[in-house]
Amino acid sequence: MSVSPAVQTNIKPPIWKVFLDNLIRLPWTWRITIGYLTFMLFIPVVAMFLKASTEPPAKFWEIATNELALATYNVTFVTSLGAALLNGVFGTLIAWVLVRYDFPFKRIIDATVDLPFALPTSVAGLTLATVYSDNGWLGSLLAPMGIKVSFTRLGVGVAMIFISLPFVVRTVQPVLQEMESEIEESAWSLGASQWQTFWKVIFPPLFPTILTGVALGFSRAVGEYGSTVIISSNTPFQDLIAPVLIFQRLEQYDYSGATVIGVVLLGISLVLLLAINFLQAWARRYDSR
Repeated sequence: MSVSPAVQTNIKPPIWKVFLDNLIRLPWTWRITIGYLTFMLFIPVVAMFLKASTEPPAKFWEIATNELALATYNVTFVTSLGAALLNGVFGTLIAWVLVRYDFPFKRIIDATVDLPFALPTSVAGLTLATVYSDNGWLGSLLAPMGIKVSFTRLGVGVAMIFISLPFVVRTVQPVLQEMESEIEESAWSLGASQWQTFWKVIFPPLFPTILTGVALGFSRAVGEYGSTVIISSNTPFQDLIAPVLIFQRLEQYDYSGATVIGVVLLGISLVLLLAINFLQAWARRYDSR
C-alpha cells in the first residue's frame, strides 16, 4: 500500500541526517573547525568519561573521595589558585612596566617573559629545584630563615608561578597598549591621584582581562606535571599533586582509578573556569553601565 504525500511530509528524518545535512551546508572553515575540535577535544573527553563510567557509582565515589585523592586535590587546586592570583597581581605589574616605560634591555626582558613557553617543563623543574635547594643560590639565603622551598609544597607553588606567569602578562599587555593615555591625563587634570586614576579609571576595563589571564594561568598550573614532579618530594598528604597521583595509578596498571581522578580534575576545572567566565561577563556588564 502506498503512502500518501500528506503522510510522507509528516515523517521526520533522523537527527543524525539533519545534522549531516546542516553540516554540509556550512562554509568549509566551519567544517574544518568542527572536525578538528571533534577529533582533538570532544572525542577524547567523551572517551575519558565513558571509561570512568565503567566503574559502579559506589566504586567511583570511593576512588574519587579517598583520603589520598582529597589531599592531592587540595594541593593541586589550592596551590594553583594561589599561584594564579599571585601572577594576576605581579603579571599585571610586569605588563604595565613593559607597556608604559622605556628602559635599557626592554626587548630582552620582554622576550624573557615567554621563556616558560619554550622551556621544557622538566628542565624548568630541574633548574628551580637546583636554585631553591638548601645549597642553591636562592635556597641558601632562605634556609637560615627556616624557609625550605625545594621538595616541599612551597616548591610546587614556585613551579606553578613560573610556568603560568606568561599567560597573565601576554593577556593583559595588549589591552594596556590599546588604552589611551589621554584618559589618565584627564583624570589627573581633574585632581585625581595616581592611585585613584588606576583604581577608578584603568582597573575597571582591565579587570575582565586580568581574570582571563588568571583563568589561563590556573588551568596551566592545574595540569602541570614535568616541573612539579621534580621540585616536589611527591610525598602523600604533603606535596603530592593529582597529576602525579594519576601517573602513579597508571604505573600500577590501575587505569580505571587514574581515569576517575582525571574526570574529577576535569570536572572541578570546568566549574572553576565557568565561575571565572561568569565573573568576566558580570564585570563587562557592570563596566558598560
